[in-house]
Amino acid sequence: MENEERKKRYRTRIANQLMVQYLVVLCAFVVLLALGVIFAFELSHMFIWQPGPVYDFFSAVRDYILLWLLLAVLAGWLFISYFFLSKPLRYLDELVSAAEKLVQLDERPIRLPEAMGKVETELNLIRQQAISHARAAKEAEQRKNDMIMYLAHDLKTPLTSVIGYLSLLKDEPELPAKTREHYTGTALDKAERLEELINEFFEITRFNLSHMELEKSQVDLGLMLEQVASEFQPMLQEKSLRCEMNLLKPMPFDCDPDKMARVFDNLLRNACNYSLEGTAVQITGGLEGETIKLTFANEGREIPQERLDRIFEQFFRLDASRGTGSGGAGLGLAIAKEIVELHSGKIWVEGKGHTITFYIELPLEKTIIE
Repeated sequence: MENEERKKRYRTRIANQLMVQYLVVLCAFVVLLALGVIFAFELSHMFIWQPGPVYDFFSAVRDYILLWLLLAVLAGWLFISYFFLSKPLRYLDELVSAAEKLVQLDERPIRLPEAMGKVETELNLIRQQAISHARAAKEAEQRKNDMIMYLAHDLKTPLTSVIGYLSLLKDEPELPAKTREHYTGTALDKAERLEELINEFFEITRFNLSHMELEKSQVDLGLMLEQVASEFQPMLQEKSLRCEMNLLKPMPFDCDPDKMARVFDNLLRNACNYSLEGTAVQITGGLEGETIKLTFANEGREIPQERLDRIFEQFFRLDASRGTGSGGAGLGLAIAKEIVELHSGKIWVEGKGHTITFYIELPLEKTIIE
């Protein structure tokens, strides 16, 4: 609404500017015409005219001076009016050309008449945003294609291993128990890795095809966090990590429980994947005024700021290598950000040395789905 009012004021300002220019030019024309008539009248009295064509012409003008003045004023008014009436059409032509540049995402700056300086600034800003979004979309698409290519390639290795070990078990029924146990365990590990890769494929598909909608009910976020954290105990123990929680309860919040739990799950999974062995994942939270504030901090390798700035992008992975097995399709944090924003909240990350901290703020007032 405020933006519409601003545009309306700007259109009114341009119209008023054109009207003032029109009236000034029209008045200037009338004044100059009057001065010209006076000058011609004075000049004609400085000479003694002899009968002839020139004398006859000026005599006709003098006899019908009012008619000639009326014709001159009318001609001048028509010319000036045409000039100023066609000016908005010229502006429209300029805007059409500028719109074509917006569609083409032309890198060259848009130039408009001086009177449309503010429109020029806004159009250039819109074009820069469009170029930025197009580049981001292209990069995200490229990352997605690379991710799918890596996944397709990675699927072959565990699948080949599973088939190989199962074939050995089938072809060699008399294998020693220890060897059979080793082959079975290896085949199971490879099958679990295969399941992870397939889940990543499904995650990419769900993110691109689904539109999130919230089904809200009131829950205690403190209890939810404790429950989600308890489910990560096996992963934490496997990586020699511990989870330290400092939550001020209760933290009642009107939200979609499943999707909010997914936010916490993604943040904890990210912390587990990138924490240094033997460190702690620290979760703090509480109610501050009309806002619930939560933090998730972990100790990991130092991350450059330019990579932190991209951490919520789709298909972006801190670890670009697929060989480490850390991280998934690069969608967890992007999904978490979308869910938090659907609840009218905000999420961001900060890095200080080896400490990486994610912050979440959720307003207690009624949430709005955009």
